[in-house]
Amino acid sequence: MLGGRVGLRGSGASIFGGANVFVRYFSRKRAENLRKINPKVPYPEASSIARALYDVVKQHGPLTISNAWIRAKDSGVSGLSSKTHMKIMLKWMRGRKMLKLLCNHVGSNKKFLLAVPEDPKN
Repeated sequence: MLGGRVGLRGSGASIFGGANVFVRYFSRKRAENLRKINPKVPYPEASSIARALYDVVKQHGPLTISNAWIRAKDSGVSGLSSKTHMKIMLKWMRGRKMLKLLCNHVGSNKKFLLAVPEDPKN
């Protein structure tokens, strides 16, 4: 009789074990679709702003968002209306694989840096 209970218990655990995996899978957040970001300006203008921001990040190395805004203002990137607009443009550029976002752990804090992706080595 004791053996029967153990058998029932084991089969029930396997059924609920599958449910736990199912719940864990669907409780995760979806990856953000960066290709569908609207740059808020016509495509030719967005392309020229992106080229200027790319040059700023390439010239000054990995930058935080705040430092990127300061450098963009100093270099006179035309077409950017605000820091929020620059953030949207940077997200749009990340979706097009023009930039990448690096995470730097400093103690218990995280610092996110914008960088240019490396060219593939042959």
